[in-house]
Amino acid sequence: MTPNRVFVFMNTLVLVAVAATISTLAVLLWISLRRLDVDVARGRQETHSAAATLRQEVSAAVAAHGTTQRQDLAAIRAQVEKLTESNEGRIDSVRRTVDERLREIQATNARELQEMRVTVDEKLQGTLTQRLGESFPLVTERLEQVHKGLGEMQALANGVGDLKKVLSNVKARGGWGEVQLETLLEQMLSPEQFERNVATKEMSRESVEFAVKFPGKGDVPLLLPLDAKFPVEDYQHLLDAHDRGDAEAVEAAGRRLDSAVRTAAKTIREKYINPPVTTDFAIMFLPTEGLYAEVLRRPGLAEQIQRECGVLIAGPTTLTAILSSLQMGFRTLAIEKRSSEVWRLLEAVKTEFTKFGGVIEKVNRNLETARNQMDALATRTRVVSRKLRDVGELPEADAKLLLSLAPPSAAADEEDDGWVEARP
Repeated sequence: MTPNRVFVFMNTLVLVAVAATISTLAVLLWISLRRLDVDVARGRQETHSAAATLRQEVSAAVAAHGTTQRQDLAAIRAQVEKLTESNEGRIDSVRRTVDERLREIQATNARELQEMRVTVDEKLQGTLTQRLGESFPLVTERLEQVHKGLGEMQALANGVGDLKKVLSNVKARGGWGEVQLETLLEQMLSPEQFERNVATKEMSRESVEFAVKFPGKGDVPLLLPLDAKFPVEDYQHLLDAHDRGDAEAVEAAGRRLDSAVRTAAKTIREKYINPPVTTDFAIMFLPTEGLYAEVLRRPGLAEQIQRECGVLIAGPTTLTAILSSLQMGFRTLAIEKRSSEVWRLLEAVKTEFTKFGGVIEKVNRNLETARNQMDALATRTRVVSRKLRDVGELPEADAKLLLSLAPPSAAADEEDDGWVEARP
């Protein structure tokens, strides 16, 4: 045989063997499947049997348990019914007890409230009567005070009206400013340090309201003119314009006030400033702080008036400070003026003190002489006492009688009136 045929033959044998093996395996698999079907059918039947048995047992157990539960529920229901009946009885008893206690409490509260109402009414009536009795004099006093205050308010209103009338008159308004200026001068300076209605220019009838006197050449003082001005109309118009919020009226009133102050400053310069009789400047007094503040608020007004007219604008507070400074200057000048007098007085005191030292020295010598005489007198007294030691003593009455008969000697009188010289 050729190798190819042998190879084909061998392959055929292998294929036959494989086919036989597959057939055998197929038969074995079919047998296994049949056995499995038989086992499954047997297991299903056993399962159905066990399930039916278990169902019967569970049904029996459930039925028995249901019967037991129904019996337990019936017993519980019976107990609950008994407890309900018992609780209803107890609740009724508690309700009746509570109702009775509530009625008792209401009755007691009603009695106590009535007693409290009566007591409170009595106390309120007594307290009200007492308080009214105590308050009536106080109320009467307060009403009298109110009546008095109303009278004072009416008088004040009349005074305000009178002041308004005064300020509406130009002459009276100027007099009011002059009075206020005079009051400040009297408070800050002594009467000899200022004058009223002073003529500062010769051959002129114009006189300044007040002038402060400074030390000048000789006995002629140097005068500082002070004049009060009160342009209240322009100032009041300015305030009214501010209250209305009218900018144009404010500007116009401000210009009028500016012009009035400048005119017053020029008048003071022309009428009252006259160096060397007066200082080269004067003071214009504005009697209210509001007017003074408004003038200072005008840009450059006060500085320009001071520079061009030589007039210093001052309000009440500013003038008080100026006068206080002047008063300090016057005191310094007075101290300097009297320093020589004080020195001469000290020299005189020194001279007298020297004389006083001499007198003291003489008194010391006289005291020394008197002390020596007293020592000598004491010595003689001791000597006489020793000499009279053995002499008896008379009774006091006899001694007085005997001594009263002896006439006083002139020598004794001289010794009583003057110094006695000591004798050994």
